[in-house]
Amino acid sequence: DPDMPFVPSIPEDQFILVEEGDPTVIPCRTSDPEAQVTLVNSLDKAVFAFYDSKQGFIGNFPAGSYTCKTMVKGVEFKSDEFLIYILRATSQLPVEIEALKTVYKTGETIVVTCVVFDNEVVNLQWNYPGKVKEKGLIKLDDIKVPSQKLVYTLTIPEASVKDTGDYECTARHATKEVKENKKVVITVHDKGFIHLEPQFSPLEAVNLHEVKNFVVDVQ
Repeated sequence: DPDMPFVPSIPEDQFILVEEGDPTVIPCRTSDPEAQVTLVNSLDKAVFAFYDSKQGFIGNFPAGSYTCKTMVKGVEFKSDEFLIYILRATSQLPVEIEALKTVYKTGETIVVTCVVFDNEVVNLQWNYPGKVKEKGLIKLDDIKVPSQKLVYTLTIPEASVKDTGDYECTARHATKEVKENKKVVITVHDKGFIHLEPQFSPLEAVNLHEVKNFVVDVQ
């Protein structure tokens, strides 16, 4: 089609997510398989890569904006703009789970954090006693400075004794068969308590002017 030399692209094709170091495809396909196509970056400089009219340009591209150009009867046509985002993803999945405390009283708010290091391409799932009732609130913070880490925070408001149990996060690599899980045990008591253990008898005698210490262990 001389009036439409580039096959129209859908918005999902224009945002390209690629793992660090992996090849990708910039999908500017042509309606004429013999068309001569040039790839340019955001500075309008030509980028050399293998071209397949059924797929597009194939190669390892830095993050940034790319556009394809072709000529039809002396008229230049441009494709849609394609944006490449480079995602950091190591083959290993370093994961840590943290809880501010592991013993709570009824009515308090439980907070558990799961941190994934050096990866942006991760699926993370929580398992905890209140999951069936969807009691937990989950927040994600993507921190890039000074190093890459994904911080998933699980919050259980108004905790009850039923929230006692294992809190487990499982991280799965989005493209590789790698997973890692961590667990912490949380206990919720119906009410707070103090345990006293006196280190003396119910009845003690003391002489006049004698100094005597009475010791009590408190938990």
